[in-house]
Amino acid sequence: MQVKVAKSAGFCFGVQRAVDTVYEQVEKGVRPIYTYGPIIHNEVVVQDMEEKGVRVLNSREELESLTEGTVIIRSHGVGRDVYEILRRKGLNCVDATCPFVKKIHRTVERESAAGKQIIIIGNDRHPEVEGIKGWCQTKAAVIESAAQAEEFELSEAVPVCIVSQTTFNYKKFKDLVEILDKKRYDRIVVNTICNATEERQTEARQIAEEADAMIVIGGSHSSNTQKLFEICRKECGNTYYIQTVHDLDLGVLRSTGLVGITAGASTPKKIIEEVQKRCQN
Repeated sequence: MQVKVAKSAGFCFGVQRAVDTVYEQVEKGVRPIYTYGPIIHNEVVVQDMEEKGVRVLNSREELESLTEGTVIIRSHGVGRDVYEILRRKGLNCVDATCPFVKKIHRTVERESAAGKQIIIIGNDRHPEVEGIKGWCQTKAAVIESAAQAEEFELSEAVPVCIVSQTTFNYKKFKDLVEILDKKRYDRIVVNTICNATEERQTEARQIAEEADAMIVIGGSHSSNTQKLFEICRKECGNTYYIQTVHDLDLGVLRSTGLVGITAGASTPKKIIEEVQKRCQN
């Protein structure tokens, strides 16, 4: 069996920066430490942090209940209101928002203040999109599918600014923008899908095209890993989504010639190496 691992698999810059930020705070020994939401969408990493005393805050109510401590903003970013709560409560804020996400916050804040309707291409339930909406001066529209893009209606007199969730499928983003273009809005399109996402998706597609089986590694709530799985499955019917090496069923790979491996932006290198080793052995 031949095993091919994507060079772009694993932690991206923003995720590595966020994870390092948490462990730096742990090393400082100042307690208590919280993250607002899971720092990244990987259960193994979050569990390790919890074992080191880092607690996850899952709601604004939990944040409001704090009287002391350090709160780390996760890589996905948050809306303006969360920063206001932190200031009002006098809590120490350490901001680990991915710089590429932060750039979207500045864009939608500026363009919505200028009177533009913000359209976010992405998953409305994803924390990154929730955070982006929190920087818009007016209510933003979120579009994830072709059907939603076709149904979207707005007066042609209203100018539009289109941005994207950083981990969205690049090809799908272009397709949705094309549908919106036909509505003849006065619009600007800012491709805010990060380069690491585009590179990872392109490489995953290329490997899946030649692989007999494809393994996609990532957390169960990881949006970018789910996108990778969708891309790979289109090219390779034998595509499997796993979180760790313990989920790997070698029985389905025994008669396989080439196995491709890729992983989401929040998957640690150690997990990728364990899966690679298990396949090779």
